[in-house]
Amino acid sequence: MDPFWLTDKVTGRSCGSADSYPDFGVACSNNSYPTLRSSIPLNNGFRILNISYEERSFHAVDLGKLDVLSATDKCRAAFYNTSVKLNHRFKIAPVNLNLILYNCTEESGAAAAARRNGELAQTRVSCGNEWAVLARAGVPHDVTGKYAGYALEGCDASVIPVLGSSAGVNARDYEQLFKDGFLLTWDRPPVQSVNATY
Repeated sequence: MDPFWLTDKVTGRSCGSADSYPDFGVACSNNSYPTLRSSIPLNNGFRILNISYEERSFHAVDLGKLDVLSATDKCRAAFYNTSVKLNHRFKIAPVNLNLILYNCTEESGAAAAARRNGELAQTRVSCGNEWAVLARAGVPHDVTGKYAGYALEGCDASVIPVLGSSAGVNARDYEQLFKDGFLLTWDRPPVQSVNATY
């Protein structure tokens, strides 16, 4: 199972390579599915759908995004860039596209214009008449994280990786895109040197 290892939340003990690979700890949530923790405290991490050890990749769902969708008080909901929730060992695979979520005030003229032009889709996340979240899909992944060309005045943006082809991704399907997840990769962990004494 290296480099991943299981942690027992009740006892605090680990089962596996915790000392060798501290960033690869996996817990079982609700006794049903494995999760990788978020680097943001008190933010749900990532549900692991499957792992390919040969390709050093895994398919995951950002549980924090699903929490926002199911929150009863949307005014307290917050979307984060998925990349900031990842431990430094994990990378968003370049095969992903991005969904950009815009948290816009109702007065934002740029968002209204983009909505009229069909570039953005309304989500069901809003806070009365104060702000609403709009979505744009099919944005190519940029390993350098340069998404300034997609900024909208009066809106805070969050970048979320999703699987799919640019031809088949629609912003109106944002909930299903969250649930379908995305692909992550990891670099081979450094080999721990053992100091032998002769």
